[in-house]
Amino acid sequence: MSRNEEFMKLRERHVPQGVFNTHPIFAKEAKGAAIVDVDGREYIDFAGGIGVENVGHCSQKVVDAIKSQAERYIHTCFHVVMYEPYIKLAMKLNEVTPGDFPKMTMFANSGAEAVENAVKIARYYTKRPAVIAFENAFHGRTLLGMTLTSKVKPYKWGFGPFAPEVYRMPFAYCYRCPYGKTYPSCNLKCAEALNDFFINQVAADQVAAVIAEPVQGEGGFIVPPKDYFKRVKEICEENGIVFIMDEIQAGMGRTGHLFASEYFEVEPDIILAAKSLAAGMPLSAVTGKAEIMNSPHVGGLGGTYGGNPVSCAAALAVFETIEEENLIEKGRKLGDEIRLAFDNLKEKYELIGEVRGLGPMLALELVKNRDTREPAADEAKLLVKLAFEKGLILLSCGNFGNVIRTLMPISIERAQLEKGLAILDACLSELSS
Repeated sequence: MSRNEEFMKLRERHVPQGVFNTHPIFAKEAKGAAIVDVDGREYIDFAGGIGVENVGHCSQKVVDAIKSQAERYIHTCFHVVMYEPYIKLAMKLNEVTPGDFPKMTMFANSGAEAVENAVKIARYYTKRPAVIAFENAFHGRTLLGMTLTSKVKPYKWGFGPFAPEVYRMPFAYCYRCPYGKTYPSCNLKCAEALNDFFINQVAADQVAAVIAEPVQGEGGFIVPPKDYFKRVKEICEENGIVFIMDEIQAGMGRTGHLFASEYFEVEPDIILAAKSLAAGMPLSAVTGKAEIMNSPHVGGLGGTYGGNPVSCAAALAVFETIEEENLIEKGRKLGDEIRLAFDNLKEKYELIGEVRGLGPMLALELVKNRDTREPAADEAKLLVKLAFEKGLILLSCGNFGNVIRTLMPISIERAQLEKGLAILDACLSELSS
């Protein structure tokens, strides 16, 4: 029996089935864009811990920062005894996030916690109850997070009732336009629909916030037209609504910009970061306009572990790594290379209906027929399995489960990238034969 099989038996005995696993292996070590399992087999990692390892597994600067901070103090609770890493990281995020206005930042542990706090703050500031989210959205697994999340199975099924005063409208999914339109002749019907939504679903003066992902992650790496968010933000401003951009997966260089909001030339009232913010350490951030962030009363925000000093030190090292290794520019070049490769794959395989994304945050939407665009979910699942067998870790996503996404470290070595793309090509060939 292999070590992986031994651990799997223990996992099945001691960990509930609800904690899903994509691949049947256990990590022994990981470095850069490679993971070695407990049986010694190496895999090229195109998943990055679900978008957490933009700077690479065990980036040396991050590891050194963690060690150094852990040797001084691991936890005091910021509410009890404050510490420098929290303040320095807040300053950094206030500086680099989009928007030429005074900002403030608070920290939590996970993306879902960032979402919850952003909504809390928006509701407090506006004194309104309602929140508008979008179809295909993913905002976490807490009560409010999964209420805001669109996909029912597996995230919401059986876990109701859900949080009240959450409303959902269609997103700008051009490949499967919910309005049957074509961009740009549609005149941004999907954005203008927000005004209709205020008439038919919830009054504008009852809406505290609109929350959106700049590139929908779990929903299928859906990228709206570049002018979409500008119009959504304008409508929010006209109605006194806080616009929250959830950059938990898209941020920290994943799209060829530090934050994807920069591509859309929009300045969110509140912006959320997590995942690659601290390269694997549990940390999330809520950054926003100072007047909004500072509105809740003293003691209204926080949590025991929020902004843990070791996690903050790791995040500061992430920013240093991004700057010193020029990872934003590297991300743009990586995105260009992957898109070219994906466009070539689309030419070869009818199974690929669309290539989309920003920077290296790219995806292949698989379809059974390009004319009908019937989702090829089974094929996507099999593609992930075949790639794993050949030494490549992939992830699928999308409400139909038919999208293959790329979340490899931006620091991936060229030989690893080329080998990973070659494995993907071979698997698509096998599926198409």
